[in-house]
Amino acid sequence: MYRIGIDLGGTKIEGILLDSAGKEILRKRVPTDRERGYWPILHSVKAVHDELAAAAALAGEQTTFGIGTPGAHNPVTGHVQNSNTVCMNGQPVKADLETLLGRKIEIQNDANCFAMAEALLGAGVGKKLVFGVIMGTGCGGGIVHHGEVLTGLHGFAAEWGHHSLDVNGPKCFCGQRGCAEVYISGGGLQARYLEKYGVKKSFREIEQDYRAGQPEAV
Repeated sequence: MYRIGIDLGGTKIEGILLDSAGKEILRKRVPTDRERGYWPILHSVKAVHDELAAAAALAGEQTTFGIGTPGAHNPVTGHVQNSNTVCMNGQPVKADLETLLGRKIEIQNDANCFAMAEALLGAGVGKKLVFGVIMGTGCGGGIVHHGEVLTGLHGFAAEWGHHSLDVNGPKCFCGQRGCAEVYISGGGLQARYLEKYGVKKSFREIEQDYRAGQPEAV
């Protein structure tokens, strides 16, 4: 049995096909293109899944499928909430993907997936408590305690990026002001750069300017 895993990020959708021993067989990456909206994102996920599943089929293998997404998954409604890919908020992502793909899937917050991976295979092996931190398009976190992911009552247990540092700070998509995410995430840094200098640049461009010693990026 082969395994398909997809990371649905704010800027890219990346999938991987692993064999039964965990060896990488194929990797596929496409842009998320969040501005296109909810259903185009799901269809991009399907396209990545289908390419990886086809490769597995050529090897005569069936697959399991799991996906990590930004935001929390409400255990009562099944809807995504607090995602920085805001078009996903309030949407039944798991149910819609299962209908689109015609199969059952496993879905979890991406930072929880990362924390569990570190607990099982990485820096957290053998540790009772693991706290994983993601800093990318947004800021997320996951907590694994004795091998179990702690999500909390509403799925927000480790969302440290939405602790407010300044109640009068910039507004965050979550409705609060001055969240950590609006300052130190990739998207937050781009927004603060535009606000301060009036120039729109990608995170990579800002980083390159900083490493080149350009004053406005320091």
